[in-house]
Amino acid sequence: MFSPVALLVVGIMSGVVSMAVFGSLLRSGIPGLSRWFGANILIMATLGVLAFHGRSTAGLNIVIASSLIAGAALVAMQGCRQFFGLRPSRLYELVAYAILVLGLLHWTYVSPNVNARIVLMSVFLAYVRLVVAWTAYSRRPPHRPGYSYNFVAFLAVLGALVHVARGLSSGLGWEQQTHFLDPTPMNIAFLGLGILTLPCLSIGMVMIAYDRMAERMERLATIDELTGALVRREFMAQAGLQLDHANRTKSCLAVAILDIDNFKAINDGHGHAAGDRTLSHFSSLVSQGIRQGDIFGRLGGEEFAIVLPATSRTEAVALTNRLRLQIAASTLAVPHGGVACTFSAGIDEYQSGDTLANLLARADSALYSAKAMGRNRVVAALSVDDQAVGACRDEPKAN
Repeated sequence: MFSPVALLVVGIMSGVVSMAVFGSLLRSGIPGLSRWFGANILIMATLGVLAFHGRSTAGLNIVIASSLIAGAALVAMQGCRQFFGLRPSRLYELVAYAILVLGLLHWTYVSPNVNARIVLMSVFLAYVRLVVAWTAYSRRPPHRPGYSYNFVAFLAVLGALVHVARGLSSGLGWEQQTHFLDPTPMNIAFLGLGILTLPCLSIGMVMIAYDRMAERMERLATIDELTGALVRREFMAQAGLQLDHANRTKSCLAVAILDIDNFKAINDGHGHAAGDRTLSHFSSLVSQGIRQGDIFGRLGGEEFAIVLPATSRTEAVALTNRLRLQIAASTLAVPHGGVACTFSAGIDEYQSGDTLANLLARADSALYSAKAMGRNRVVAALSVDDQAVGACRDEPKAN
């Protein structure tokens, strides 16, 4: 008959692989991974003790081993919560763990009962697995592929069902055991399923850790770290898509180019750290003030741009002016004073057959007009009709 000790050895080997993978990811600084790494160390050490002593394990070793396995599960659950940005510890769970240890001592020395210990452990471990499953499922990022998160949730639920089944088997007397590692068919089946789900769950956690790293890399490639706005390349790509959509649907689209007024004076007067804070403050206010669906990006330095889909030139001027007043009314506190931030803006509307370069060039020309007129204002580029009227007015009269 297949020995439970062989299953423990398999668990140790899979744990070594899990530790190596988690160890390679520790330097990434992803929250929760250090707890998962520590939990794997505890599990491997415990399985090693059980495998070495086999069925001859003394009562004290059983209590210590069971307490370590439960503690490792608790630490792993905390790591899962920490990964998703939740508070890792709960007081009632620590109390439950203390009660578990006391129960193990009681049913080992005061009133020896292997089945009672198994039920107690099964209830605790099933709870931990269900918490991990719910956390992974309910907190999965909506903008990321859901496969890895659903995989973790599924495996955690599967592990919880194994522990529930084992607890019911022992609690209802379907199987009577005299030792934790009795080589009965049912005990081997439960141990095998329980140990098998551990490396699978670790693989799932590695998958979501790599998804987090991929998200970071994508963010670094598309989001300006200082301001949170789109980097120029990503902004231009998304603006181009919006322009194509406007061309196909014959809908309105406007572009606003914003430039922070007298930004060099802020750097010179308050230092570059204050200048960076001003950029971040400005970007935060703009991001909060634009509408859902608008695209905000940093073109370079203190110059930013907004693409406003389904928006006419007149509407874009009104929206940008509202932003200008909101930002002008705010003051950023810096050492030795405060910074009042204003901006100038140039706006133009998409014309049929326009290229993105031409649209931005006209908005940029309007921006320079806003600066020439004294800054802290929004100027719209002249429409084709306005330019034609202006040309007629400038044309010399015939004698």
